[in-house]
Amino acid sequence: MANMDSDSSHLLIPEVDNEINPGPMNIQFDSSDIRSKRPFYIEPTNIVSVNDVIQRVSDHASAMNKRIHYYSRLTAPADKALVAPDHVVPAPEECYVYSPLGSAYKLQSCTEGYGKNTSLVTIFMIWNTMMGTSILSIPWGIKQAGFTTGMCVIMLMGLLTLYCCYRVVKSRTIISSVDTTTWEYPDVCRYYFGSFGQWSSLLCSLVSLIGAMIVYWVLMSNFLFNTGKFIFNFIHHINDTDAILSTNDSNLVICPSARSGDHPDNGSMIFYTNDSGLQQFEKWWNKSKTVPFYLMGLLLPLLNFKSPSFFSKFNILGTVSVLYLIFLVTLKAIHLGFHLEFHWFTPTEFFVPEIRFQFPQLTGVLTLAFFIHNCIITLLKNNKNQENNVRDLSIAYILVTLTYFYIGVLVFASFPSPPLSKDCIEQNFLDNFPSSDILSFIARIFLLFQMMTVYPLLGYLARVQLLGHIFGDVYPSIFHVLILNLVIVGAGVLMACFYPNIGGIIRYSGAACGLAFVFIYPSLIYIISLYQEERLTWPKLISHIFIIILGLANLIVQFFM
Repeated sequence: MANMDSDSSHLLIPEVDNEINPGPMNIQFDSSDIRSKRPFYIEPTNIVSVNDVIQRVSDHASAMNKRIHYYSRLTAPADKALVAPDHVVPAPEECYVYSPLGSAYKLQSCTEGYGKNTSLVTIFMIWNTMMGTSILSIPWGIKQAGFTTGMCVIMLMGLLTLYCCYRVVKSRTIISSVDTTTWEYPDVCRYYFGSFGQWSSLLCSLVSLIGAMIVYWVLMSNFLFNTGKFIFNFIHHINDTDAILSTNDSNLVICPSARSGDHPDNGSMIFYTNDSGLQQFEKWWNKSKTVPFYLMGLLLPLLNFKSPSFFSKFNILGTVSVLYLIFLVTLKAIHLGFHLEFHWFTPTEFFVPEIRFQFPQLTGVLTLAFFIHNCIITLLKNNKNQENNVRDLSIAYILVTLTYFYIGVLVFASFPSPPLSKDCIEQNFLDNFPSSDILSFIARIFLLFQMMTVYPLLGYLARVQLLGHIFGDVYPSIFHVLILNLVIVGAGVLMACFYPNIGGIIRYSGAACGLAFVFIYPSLIYIISLYQEERLTWPKLISHIFIIILGLANLIVQFFM
């Protein structure tokens, strides 16, 4: 006990002498206050590219690390009373940079005061982080809004979310009374709104994470079902597209939502009621009744791992999947051609009007599609040239907007109408291609494997944010972790069974988490800072209140669509 008291007394008295040459320890931060920003001990299980599993840090250092983490929660981030002193900070060559995804990378030498990523790498990281499951629902969103309205909404939402993200990036710099170089956005919210701001930002972040995990579970059930169906049909030489409304050419496009509709011109309907093998397969391989439960046996154990560093190595699959989707959509559009007619308000048999009042469904999807506000500060901290942050952020948003625009417009415009109606475009546009389509089968395999590696990472982030804040430990016990994972997985299974509509899930979760992170907090913080500096003008006040109203309307209207 005496030794612990002695250690604590050192921790409570930070050294104040100046360092002349901090060197590579000064990572991506201003060198004026390096001591409070240096990385500390990282558990070896979290370190990427560690070949040995021997504990290379003493138990004393590990205990000291946990104590410092505990002390850091007792004061505000700007309070330097509990800053770790030099004698407990490891040497420069032993420092690691901790990633929000649970991995750690050994520090390489870099220019003083800056990170090591070039602008090109930073732009690509932002683009890659934003490219998620929402891209599969963009064509459906355009169909709900109308072709012309949908294109305008994509552009306007891109600009609006970019501006709000810019306000998030600038939110730290407008605080001059304290040092904010190590702050994240929840710290800024806590500074302005107290514990309510911190916990509400945490809640919104959890909503986005759990919403994404639910969408992942629905999509993984879909992709796994279609993959198994493709293999079964291929082995038994079954063509099940004859029972579904579809095109009659070699580039087959189907309308699953019209399966139970009356379409006498659909051609022959083939059923296999006498095939007991097919009946057994359909009984045990059902998209909403069995496949979501099969995933539990595979993914639930992976969620209980203490470290997700193994899965973080597969992040490149996300980029490959998006690039393949772009290739798939381009190739399909070349073969199918464009099918467009313009009717501004009146729908026809095969075409939707250009302006539809369901356009808020697209704004809800896009709120999540453009959502990066909770981690943009972390991503930009690694930018080598900090003065280019706004430029790089803008370029990344432009590329993301163009990607969504390209996928959405090409799928909508090339959808074969006639013979199919544009209303047949599914919430996951891959569902408009039969399971026997080879190119779509490859896309589903890519996305299935990518999502199975990303899902444990999302679960780890949810665990860090919830259990870390409640218990002060991201892994308090296997019981706590198992209960949390069962709740999250259970929500995904229930949605996959009873509400497998990814467009609906995305727009609800996007509008909910975006309300605080995208619309309210960035605008309110900017208004308060201008008011404190006596620079608030009526145009700025009205424009930012209007942004808040848009966020509220975006959430409320989702429940009436």
